[in-house]
Amino acid sequence: MNRPLLHRCLYSIVAISLLLPPTARAQDYVLIGWSESGMHCINKDFSKMALMPPGNTLRAQLIYRVPQGLPQAVTTGFTIEYSIPNNTTSVTKTNFWTYAKTLFGLAQDLPPDVGLSGKGLAGTMDTSGNSFVVAGIPVMPYADSNTTKLSPYQLAHLVAKETATGNVLATTDIVIPVSNEVGCAQSGCHSSEADVLNDHEGVTGFNKSGPVLCGKCHASAGAGLPGNGSAVSLSMAVHNKHKNRVGTATSITACYKCHPGPTTQCLRDVMSTDPVKPMICQDCHGTMATLVTSMTNGRRPWVDEPTCGDSTCHGSNFAEEAGKLFRESRGHGKLYCSTCHGSPHAILPSREPNDNQQSIRLQGTAAPMRDCRVCHALVIPVFGPHGIGFDPTTVRDDGVPAQNALAQNYPNPFNPSTSVRFSLAHPGFVSLQVFDHLGRKVRTIAQDVRDAGNWTEEWRGDDDGGHAVASGVYFCRLAVTGMDGAAGGYTSTIKMLLVR
Repeated sequence: MNRPLLHRCLYSIVAISLLLPPTARAQDYVLIGWSESGMHCINKDFSKMALMPPGNTLRAQLIYRVPQGLPQAVTTGFTIEYSIPNNTTSVTKTNFWTYAKTLFGLAQDLPPDVGLSGKGLAGTMDTSGNSFVVAGIPVMPYADSNTTKLSPYQLAHLVAKETATGNVLATTDIVIPVSNEVGCAQSGCHSSEADVLNDHEGVTGFNKSGPVLCGKCHASAGAGLPGNGSAVSLSMAVHNKHKNRVGTATSITACYKCHPGPTTQCLRDVMSTDPVKPMICQDCHGTMATLVTSMTNGRRPWVDEPTCGDSTCHGSNFAEEAGKLFRESRGHGKLYCSTCHGSPHAILPSREPNDNQQSIRLQGTAAPMRDCRVCHALVIPVFGPHGIGFDPTTVRDDGVPAQNALAQNYPNPFNPSTSVRFSLAHPGFVSLQVFDHLGRKVRTIAQDVRDAGNWTEEWRGDDDGGHAVASGVYFCRLAVTGMDGAAGGYTSTIKMLLVR
């Protein structure tokens, strides 16, 4: 074989090898999972009435730590198995399976330990976009080792495997929250659930002897039940009935009469455990009277809820995706908000040790996922989610950057626009300008006084002052002059590439 032909063959082999997927190695993958709801509520007894059936939903993302690039959430070619090590059976811990057929109008009885979605207590998660999900796990709040003691914060075990080989790539343990501390009688408000049914006077065709599925008449989006179209929603019915009770405006104890509960205390996140001003349900959701008014005005329970991005809370830089709740939203790197922050009502760090296990194992601390090295094999100097610097050591305890910095623009190369991000440790006069390769000023992006914090500006190469600029190399220079006695004189320059 002549040398040129040999070279062409070698080049072809190398090119083909670069296109082939790499051999999966455990050190290249990280698995992060969570419960979609901070707490799933179920009845303790289903013989009279059913508010919520068993059925937890777990979601997970398998992240490929690309050795020399940005990490990716992957699904194709991978399988995630789930199990609950100390909860292998539910049918002996509840009478749900006795009444499920009648309550939900099923053609036949549910198989033991199988929920309404067809999922059991162990199995394989389904793929959903760039994540894995399993809905309707019929788990009970009692461990196999103690079937009488309430255990709301048990752990589910997730195992990620390469489908073709069965090789284990990553594992994790996450809370699968469930509690039966919900019910009109066990809260001490009503003498019995039969008493609640008897209170439905004048309702035509109502079976007061039970079992009755509340969602058959009262719509319950949380349970996926549409109601009968004429009765008010279950949320409206309950909150309106109890809105004038003493203590409902200022006490979380009132909420725990229906929401789990004195033992469970389902609100356990970092905001609720703040030592200075711990938040309660009413701080976000309002009083029962407020809830009733909002629903009267068209708010849909379980669909329209308080948002992190509200102007009275964290603001637009921490907002969910438009029209989506926290648990549905994705952001940085197409990761779900919950991937880094945890489940609703269990935002990290949580009061419950089991909630914090995954975060501690991955980054050594019970906090939102803020160490970029968890997912990034190659950490590059760009700003991460919410404009926070890539290196957590450069951020002070109050969240303000510890030093001035100009990050590499992203994307780069770009067409037609790119984001330029910078941080200020102190207030200062900022000059952010773009120059061409000959040193001629092309555009002044910003020239004003800025507060300390993280900032993002956009430069559009296709609309620079009314005309497009040519493809090529450009330089962006940040100059900061300190104010109020703060240190100044900071300058930094990055190179940007516009490719049309």
